[in-house]
Amino acid sequence: MGTELRYASFLETKRLLWLVASIFVMVLMIQNFGFPNVYVVPSLFSSSKGQVAFLGSFQPGESSGNSSMSRNLTFASVLNTTATNVIHEGTAKTELPKTSDGTAKDSNITTNEDTKKVLNNLPAVSLEKNISLFPPQVSHGSEFNVDNHPCLRNIPVVIERSNRARKSVASISQMNLQSRTSFCSMKPRWSSVVDQELLRAKALIENAPLLQSETGLYASLFRNLSMFKRSYELMEKTLKVYIYAEGERPIFHSGPLDGIYASEGWFIKLLQENKIFVTKNPKKAHLFYLPISFRKLKVTLYVPDSHNRTNMIQSLHNYVDMIAQKYHFWNRTGGADHFIVACHDWAPAETNKIMSNCIRSLCNADLRGGFQFGKDVSLPQPNIRLRTNPLAELGGKPASKRRTLAFFAGHMHGYLRPILLKHWENKDPDMRIYGEITKASYIRYMKSSKYCICARGSQVNSPRVVEAIYYGCIPVILSDNYVPPLFETLNWEAFAVFVQEKDIPNLKKILLSIPDKKYKQMHRRVKQVQQHFLWHIKPSKYDVFHMILHSVWHNRVFGIRPR
Repeated sequence: MGTELRYASFLETKRLLWLVASIFVMVLMIQNFGFPNVYVVPSLFSSSKGQVAFLGSFQPGESSGNSSMSRNLTFASVLNTTATNVIHEGTAKTELPKTSDGTAKDSNITTNEDTKKVLNNLPAVSLEKNISLFPPQVSHGSEFNVDNHPCLRNIPVVIERSNRARKSVASISQMNLQSRTSFCSMKPRWSSVVDQELLRAKALIENAPLLQSETGLYASLFRNLSMFKRSYELMEKTLKVYIYAEGERPIFHSGPLDGIYASEGWFIKLLQENKIFVTKNPKKAHLFYLPISFRKLKVTLYVPDSHNRTNMIQSLHNYVDMIAQKYHFWNRTGGADHFIVACHDWAPAETNKIMSNCIRSLCNADLRGGFQFGKDVSLPQPNIRLRTNPLAELGGKPASKRRTLAFFAGHMHGYLRPILLKHWENKDPDMRIYGEITKASYIRYMKSSKYCICARGSQVNSPRVVEAIYYGCIPVILSDNYVPPLFETLNWEAFAVFVQEKDIPNLKKILLSIPDKKYKQMHRRVKQVQQHFLWHIKPSKYDVFHMILHSVWHNRVFGIRPR
């Protein structure tokens, strides 16, 4: 009897071992060969605390066994690299240890070796919102798969959405590092003559002759004056933009010409009137402009207090679908040679999926809101008070006659401004920090203060950045993870001060630590850079219209991939 039991036990053990071995072999086969619509299968034997999973087959609204998990987990990225492109929406969760500076460390992340090499050289910064860099647009003819897109072969690390991750801050030096990377756009489905023209332009820019100075330009204001000058000249000589005629007013082909969203309206107006860059032949176009005013979109379609943007997003989706079905240009690049200019706060969220592959010029240039270096452009946001004269009230006192150390006044929206007032309102005569004041007093203080505090409101951007430059006041940018305007071109540290939000209590100490000699130098540079932020009724060389267009051109040239 005992012998029979031992034999039966032996058979059961053998069966169990066979079953375990079979499962092990199946897992290895899945990991090595994969299945359709599955891009990465998490290791069952990882030593890390969390697992990383990318499930490309899941789409919002579909019935899926992973749907509950997908709603609770989110993507985040390490700022930008040439590999920071995540496919569709997926699920991910990885626990990262803390470092001394509060950022996430990547030493325990389960990922491939190529990704580790990239991550080791980059600061870890997480994005708060779900970001779909390559959204499902099969109906538009886009080829989004691992085989034809090298960006997807090195899938970036995904970190847990946590309170610490939300507080991650990219310093200005980290932004400078990241801005040098080129966005890895989709490979065109077929080659084009315009692609070869852009590739030639890229080679000429990269080998631009060295310039020490240039009439009308100041080397200290630019990241690389030689490359900028060459790139600008090639833009003037080469660039052709096709503007889609589709779309009805007021949402399309017009926009506000005054107020804080005026950049949308002025760019639409001036580009449509332009005879040099605009072409009627789309086959000759290097860029395609979607003439949308996101401010008008909100005013026209948003139901007040509804907290629902579905109809606006659907309107944009319908427009892109119509363009993609009527023309083949969107389908050729997945929209990578298309661009928008959007100053309304909601534009990033409304376009993250529908136009995620486009070049987006955004006032709300928030690293945690989906802004991507090398593709997106930070759009200058002025406050145009008189549409018939956008340069009214320009100028201010000379540096020697600016008696107030620092000034801020504004509405109390967002979390940061009440904190600023709590620390500094009526606390120090050198720190003129207020809530709402009259327009006349506001302009007077801007024109007579050394430093103007540009504190974020409900979003990272503020028109005070451009206003300070208009009035000859050095901008003090108090907005974490905000990418300042035209960042790929301008050297912002030459004429602005960056203070992290956590340093509000030390604000006066930081400003007083700047030597008087350096202050005067920065004040002079503010006056020099002013020309690049001015809207003219008739565009002028190097003005803001041309600078926005140049930044879009620059990102397209350096983001293009040959067929």
